[in-house]
Amino acid sequence: MDHNTIALLMFSTMLLMMLTGQRVFGAIGFVAVAAALMLWGDGGTQMGYSAVMKLMKWTPLLTLPMFVFMGYVMSESRLAEDLYRMFHVWFGPLPGGLAIGTILLMVMISVMNGLSVAGMAIGATIALPELQRRGYDKLMISGVIQAGSSLGILIPPSVVLVLFSLIARQPVSNLWLAGLVPGLLMAVLFIAYIVIRAKLNPDLAPAMPAEERASISRAEKMRLLRAGLLPVFIFVAMMVPFLKGWASLTEASVIGALAAVLAAIIKRRFTWQVFQTATQQTLFITVMFMMIITAALSFGAVFDGLGAGRAIQTFFTEDLNISPWMILILMQASFLVMGMFLDDTAMLVIVAPVFVSLAKALGFDLVWYGILYTITCQIAYLTPPFGYNLFLMKALAPKEYTLPVIYRSVAPFVLVMLLTLVLVMVFPQIALWLPQTVLGR
Repeated sequence: MDHNTIALLMFSTMLLMMLTGQRVFGAIGFVAVAAALMLWGDGGTQMGYSAVMKLMKWTPLLTLPMFVFMGYVMSESRLAEDLYRMFHVWFGPLPGGLAIGTILLMVMISVMNGLSVAGMAIGATIALPELQRRGYDKLMISGVIQAGSSLGILIPPSVVLVLFSLIARQPVSNLWLAGLVPGLLMAVLFIAYIVIRAKLNPDLAPAMPAEERASISRAEKMRLLRAGLLPVFIFVAMMVPFLKGWASLTEASVIGALAAVLAAIIKRRFTWQVFQTATQQTLFITVMFMMIITAALSFGAVFDGLGAGRAIQTFFTEDLNISPWMILILMQASFLVMGMFLDDTAMLVIVAPVFVSLAKALGFDLVWYGILYTITCQIAYLTPPFGYNLFLMKALAPKEYTLPVIYRSVAPFVLVMLLTLVLVMVFPQIALWLPQTVLGR
């Protein structure tokens, strides 16, 4: 059996195992270990060990628990509730105003967390009950929460971009700045869709009643507006030292976590229960990520050892005989298809190294390509059958939010994401302007 056939068999076996409901790290790790032992015998056992050692040397990975802890402190200390109340009061009078406020809340959560899971948890526990109480349509509620929470992997401090920086050997500061404008652009397009839908059918997203608007004093509005300054303080406290070169990425993440704790203390909400829950959730998510990455690194080592990466690059650049832009489109399309079945971390560690080297060989900017990859990850979070946010929504939402409802709700938001992807592909400066302006790179 030739090496290309073995590589194809490995990939198809992994996908088949995932279709049976196996955990991502188990499916990837089992295929990697089995293939290594069959191909190289006892020497194949070293691949898993090498993967673990490689993971331990990725010092930027230390930022992962810091960012997760920061997000959970904000969530558990109910600082996110203050934010949501602020957006509710200021945008509630508009048709679809509470949905707009939910998207803006997700943007603020994104700059404090770097992951999608915190946004989903906050959206399902804080935003969903209020949107239901206000008479919002189930499809609108489900779509807004899932799409809004996905912004966490694009808007800095994105953990996905930290991991991509390790694969592509690009500065995290460049990638974070490159993700900011596309992330905000996507949020604006989400809001534009909500406004248009609410104008066409006000019953989907009714405005706040006039009597309630009249009962809210100007002093209350200003008090709530000041509550929104705390997340800005956390973001500035973390990003400024990093961008100025005063602190490393890891040190900046620690500053962010300490700033979140300080904000909770100032609001007198940092209790032992908050600390315990935030720590436990941080441990759970960090271990989950590390297990997936370790399994994926082992799989990637076998895959690369077979020469599959070089074969794929040769196939695209020589055998197909098409333009670099057509190759780029095919790469993105393949990511979108794989995203229906694979976790974004698995895609990053297994497939991205091959595509990164291919993008570099084709002459594309790797910072720009990192943003394209991250947007496809966002879309993968929302595409059936195995979109990450789809199952989180099913687990967190009330029983009436069935899988068919959840699947249907994300369709228009996926189209908005695809529009953003096309815009960033056609106009690379959307992603590259900010890092070039701020860092001169």
